Amino acid sequence: MSIAYLDPGNIESDLQSGFVAEFQLLWMLLLATCLGLLLQRLAARLGVVTGLHLAEVCYREYPKVPRIILWIMVEIAIIGSDMQEVIGTAIAYNLLSNGKIPLYAGVLITITDTFLFLFLDKYGLRKLEAFFASLILVMAVTFGYEYVVASPDQAEVLKGLFIPGCGPCTTKATEQAVGILGAVIMPHNIYLHSALVKSREIDRNKKKEIKEANMYFFIEATLALLVSCIINIFVVSVFAEGLYGKTNYEIYQQCEERDSPYSYVFYKNSSVVEMDLHKGGVFLGCAYGKAALYIWAIGILAAGQSSTMTGTYAGQFVMEGFLDLQWSRWKRVLLTRSIAIVPTIFVATFRGVNQLTGMNDALNVLQSLQLPFALIPILTFTSVNSLMGDFKNGIFSKVVASALAVLVMSVNLYFVSVFIGVLPQNWAVYTVIAVLLGLYIAFIMYLTWKCLISLGLQCLARIPCCPAPAAEYELENFNWKKEQNRLLTSDSEESIYNTQIKINAIEQISEDNKN
Repeated sequence: MSIAYLDPGNIESDLQSGFVAEFQLLWMLLLATCLGLLLQRLAARLGVVTGLHLAEVCYREYPKVPRIILWIMVEIAIIGSDMQEVIGTAIAYNLLSNGKIPLYAGVLITITDTFLFLFLDKYGLRKLEAFFASLILVMAVTFGYEYVVASPDQAEVLKGLFIPGCGPCTTKATEQAVGILGAVIMPHNIYLHSALVKSREIDRNKKKEIKEANMYFFIEATLALLVSCIINIFVVSVFAEGLYGKTNYEIYQQCEERDSPYSYVFYKNSSVVEMDLHKGGVFLGCAYGKAALYIWAIGILAAGQSSTMTGTYAGQFVMEGFLDLQWSRWKRVLLTRSIAIVPTIFVATFRGVNQLTGMNDALNVLQSLQLPFALIPILTFTSVNSLMGDFKNGIFSKVVASALAVLVMSVNLYFVSVFIGVLPQNWAVYTVIAVLLGLYIAFIMYLTWKCLISLGLQCLARIPCCPAPAAEYELENFNWKKEQNRLLTSDSEESIYNTQIKINAIEQISEDNKN
């Protein structure tokens, strides 16, 4: 799961946090990682207890129209993540080749590397996991090297991690703080994690074994996110130490002193420097030597490559779950990668690296806007007694996850207000935005309505709005009538417990439909 928190969008967000607010937003990175761990825990628990991943449960619970809308929203998030992988990889190739590989060529190369990973997938999940572990090791070594070379003030790093604040809370610092949520917590990774736990064999007839599986998956997720958090801290700290408050001319002089061929990317003026993935690598080369530039590029390349298959797997599980549609992985990859490449290669060819890296900021905002479409369903279904039994959410999980949902939706409204402020003053533009925003809010209200019912507000179930389908909950081809008969003659307490959960699910759905 470390990979999901180390894609180029995360690295871009870390870089921006460092040079915009120095060490002041490290606490926000830590908080976002902890919240991400909570959501991964809920996702893993859903998969372990029910034997279904989140998209499959959505298919059984939501009516057709909301289900299709939800699928489209998750697909948008996956394509956005894929675009970030394409951008990061193209920039890495450009830096490693000293500009000899143009950006559009780097974008095209990403088509081939995706199918390379599909080839590796044929050798089994464990070997693929080992390969991704090696990529994480590369990122840890490369970004750790930059951290050692930059030698940030350790006291300031610790202060930034554990003392909330943002120093002088400028507009940019505030926007960066709320943008960290979208960069760190990506919606499609919640769907992915609920499916990945199914790769481990679990006897769901034994309550003790379910408990053990939940515990071990939580430990695994904790270690994975700890590694990713440390790497993200490396990146933030490097740019906080070296770039905060610096002007274009100061960086330009550093580049001239080292005879860097990239001096031209910094203007000869006294304005505060603007930074992105490409300029970040150039700065490191100018400040700490050419080796730092190449090592940075290798880290970005590893981040881009590792995020390729997370999007591929997530897309496959989402499509199979929401649409009950079986597609081979190469078709799935070809579809999403083609959609991601078209706008990216257009910007890379006709605009340039500044606009290309600027897309990462917009894509992080996009991820934040899509986050409710994973957060609300996972909170809903892990709170349903008929599905989760004794493993349903406790008070603490409900309160924290609900608070996170409110926070995310508030952040999204803030982003919308900022976005509207920079739009051209045109009634047609405002009309389109108003319609889209109204639909967005209406759909979130529908999901929230369903969620509140699952949290215990049964009075809302009497509202005649979009009745749920008669879901069958055939967990792993479960024949509930046969199991009900077997339950009556079973002496196993563990078997009785697991069977009763499934029977309760069927009976509850039948009763709801009658009402």
